[in-house]
Amino acid sequence: MAAGAAAPDQDPGAAAPAAPSAPRPAGAGTDPPDSPAGGATDPLVSPATPAEPAARQTIMVVEDEPALLRALRINLRARGYEALTMQAGRPALDQATQRKPDAVILDLGLPDIDGIDLIRELRSVTSAPVIVLSGRTGPGDKIGALDAGADDYVTKPFSMEELLARLRAALRRDAPAPPVQPVAIGRSTIDLAAHLATRDGEQVRLTPTEWRLLEILIRNPGQLVGGRRMLTEVWGPAYQQSTHYLRFHMAGLRRKLEDDPARPQHLLTEPGMGYRFSP
Repeated sequence: MAAGAAAPDQDPGAAAPAAPSAPRPAGAGTDPPDSPAGGATDPLVSPATPAEPAARQTIMVVEDEPALLRALRINLRARGYEALTMQAGRPALDQATQRKPDAVILDLGLPDIDGIDLIRELRSVTSAPVIVLSGRTGPGDKIGALDAGADDYVTKPFSMEELLARLRAALRRDAPAPPVQPVAIGRSTIDLAAHLATRDGEQVRLTPTEWRLLEILIRNPGQLVGGRRMLTEVWGPAYQQSTHYLRFHMAGLRRKLEDDPARPQHLLTEPGMGYRFSP
């Protein structure tokens, strides 16, 4: 589970008086007190960038390796986030129910529950972005985590700057979007506001990844949406060349929603360029 940072993607607000420490929930990290970000010598600690604005958003970190958990907490706090650190999955799930974090960073190899199972359970209590931080590098692990509901996947060893950039991007994507009226895809109806897909009046179950792709297209009716843009928004910038992900999931959407998946009328492919939703 050890992790290191590769060689190298706000400035914390004015210091406030320290508040009395609250009791740690079970499973929370017990690592030593944080060092000031500016004087940290840990290679995982990245100096705060002055141009980055402080944000009082709560980031839950679920990681069983104490040194990495401490480094993540230091970096998040240095940039104005509230860091809620946990060393096990079950306590993290309890805290996610109570605290409603703005985003979650989690390892897959936890002592009490597999990380992919934890992602599925988190999705029942929060819609916050989930970024996996794991030493598992196989494509099966990545696809499994993304299909379970993760928004991004970062492999160890990693760059702290890149992780923080992905976190900022995930938080931007999670910002409330303007409402969209239900749309028809043949005999299927998609209601983004209600997160509901039906076909001939019966509910159609879509995976979290399918929902993300479908929402991007529906919010851009009639427009060509580039494949790289879709890959970046759903999986992150490291997946801009993974066009097979798009082919796989778009084929699944057509099978579930189009009247004739072999001759789609609404979820269209523009060869070599991307995809288009034709109302």
